[in-house]
Amino acid sequence: MDLGVIYAHKGKYIEAIAEFQKAVSLSGASALATGYLGYGYAIGGKRNEAEGKIKELKELSKQRYVPAFSIAVIYAGLGQKDLVFDWLEKAYEQREGWLGWYFLVDPEFDFLRADSRYGDLVRRLGLPQ
Repeated sequence: MDLGVIYAHKGKYIEAIAEFQKAVSLSGASALATGYLGYGYAIGGKRNEAEGKIKELKELSKQRYVPAFSIAVIYAGLGQKDLVFDWLEKAYEQREGWLGWYFLVDPEFDFLRADSRYGDLVRRLGLPQ
C-alpha cells in the first residue's frame, strides 16, 4: 500500500493503482487497502471507479466494521473537502488509529491544511501542529 502511495504522489497513477490492487488482494480486501485503491482511482482520473469503492465500503459497513478513514481518503482523492472532513470527524468519533497515523503526515491531506477544521482536528487529536 505504501508503494502505491509513493507512486501516486510521483504522478504514476497506473503503477499506484496496480500496487493498491495488490494491497487489496494481499490484505483479504481490507477496508483501508480498498480505500486507498479508491484514492488511486480518484487521483488517476477514474472518478466512477473511485465512487464505486465508496459505495462498496458503505455497503460493507452494513455487515462489518469499516473505518471511516477508508472513505475519507477516497473523498480526499476526489478533492471533496467537506466530505473528507465529515468522514474524518466520524473517524475521530470512532477513535480510529489510522487517523493519528496517516492524517498528519500523508500528502493525501495536504490540501486540507489551510482549513481551520484541519487545525481543530489536529488539536483534538493531541498531535503537534
